[in-house]
Amino acid sequence: MVKTESTQKLVSGSKAPNFSLKGVDNKIYTLEDIKSKSLLIVFICNHCPYVKARITDLVSLQSKFDPVDLQIIGINSNDPNYEGEGFENMVEFAKKYSLNFPYLIDDTQVVAKDYGAVCTPDPFLFDESKSLVFHGRINNALEPDAVPTVHTMEENVKKVVTGNKKEILKDFDPSIGCSIKWIT
Repeated sequence: MVKTESTQKLVSGSKAPNFSLKGVDNKIYTLEDIKSKSLLIVFICNHCPYVKARITDLVSLQSKFDPVDLQIIGINSNDPNYEGEGFENMVEFAKKYSLNFPYLIDDTQVVAKDYGAVCTPDPFLFDESKSLVFHGRINNALEPDAVPTVHTMEENVKKVVTGNKKEILKDFDPSIGCSIKWIT
């Protein structure tokens, strides 16, 4: 595990880069398929302790919003040959944590590079026009054993859904997690 802080490639107002990726349900998902008021794309993986610590927060977040208001998309861009990664392990991870949002494989790592994702979790929040409004932490629990007290992403999603995205205080607030395992 290499502890890594997210960096900024996409800036506020940037359009979400397109993708066409296979989900653990064997369906192909594209950016155009998503018609929600807000879209949260989170780069996650199967083995990272930071992801495992926050995955129930993401499941809870999706359950608090109708898919018309919020759609979360999990993308795994780790080297599929890295221990614990790959499609079959993603299917098991999705079952184990009862994921209520699509979990997609980016086995070429092109999508992670397009977004500038460098760690897991690395969340990107977009508005209805697929413009970036926030890139950063899910909440203030930045270590795996920490308990969140400030629900940053939930508050920002509420602002986007209610048309108050200008009230988002920071458009970049780095998340911390394991480095993405790049194919060498």
